[in-house]
This record gives sequence, structure tokens and C-alpha cells, in this order.
Amino acid sequence: MIEFDLETTASPEKVRTALIDFSEHRPQLWPGIEPSLYQVYSVGETTAEVREGSKGPGMKLWAREHYDWSHPHTVRWTVQESNFSAPGSYVAATIRAARDGGSIVHVTWNRTGSTVVGRLICRMIRTSKGRPVAASFKRGLAVLESGD
Repeated sequence: MIEFDLETTASPEKVRTALIDFSEHRPQLWPGIEPSLYQVYSVGETTAEVREGSKGPGMKLWAREHYDWSHPHTVRWTVQESNFSAPGSYVAATIRAARDGGSIVHVTWNRTGSTVVGRLICRMIRTSKGRPVAASFKRGLAVLESGD
């Protein structure tokens, strides 16, 4: 498991709203999501079933995720099915107000690879202390900040 904090000038409400925005604009809000791999199955009051993924050189990685935002400060997405990550693996983002009016996003990344490629990717992420995950989040937060 990897944990890290990210700071943003975007308000907690704006970050939370973007994390649970399952519209067709989601891949633009979160640039790490490959539009061709994005599919929404269902959205409820505090949950959603969504497939998201990314492309790399010669590969496509995807996961069908169960999103839960029933806790007022945390959005958690848990793998239901994936071509690289074990079911039950999850990522959670807990958002709190920063002193300057922005937000601090505490990310918990707890993924387990289910294939050779998945195990290699998860090992690389753990070894780098989550740098690729943090970079992906930062790209999304930058989109939110540009709209302020």
C-alpha cells in the first residue's frame, strides 16, 4: 500500500465533484483515463460502476471499478474485474480543506497485480513510492485549477 498527500488550489467540493463526475467529460477532467476505454455501467446516489483504463506502448490496461462516495470526505474505487489488477484492489481519495482555501487530497493506493504485467506495474509503483499515480492525479488537479 502507498499513501501520499497532494495539495491543490481547487476547493474540496470541486475536487469531490470531479472525482464523482461520470459524464462523458470525465476523460478530459482526468487525463489519465483513455476515452476509448471509458464506459459507465450505472450511477446511483453514492455509488457507480465504471470501466476506466489507460494505454501504454503496446498495451491497454483497464479495470471495472465500483466507486463509493457514501463517506462525506472520501471517494473509494474498488476493482471488480480487470486485465491487470486483482478484484478487491482499491484506490481512495480523502479530501480535506487546506488553510489557504484549497484542498489536501490524501491518496491511498492499494492495488495487487493479477497478471505478469500487472505485478510488474504494481511493483514499479510501490518502488517509486507512487510517483506515477501521483503524477496522474496532479494532471487532473491541474485541470481543476485551470478552471478556477
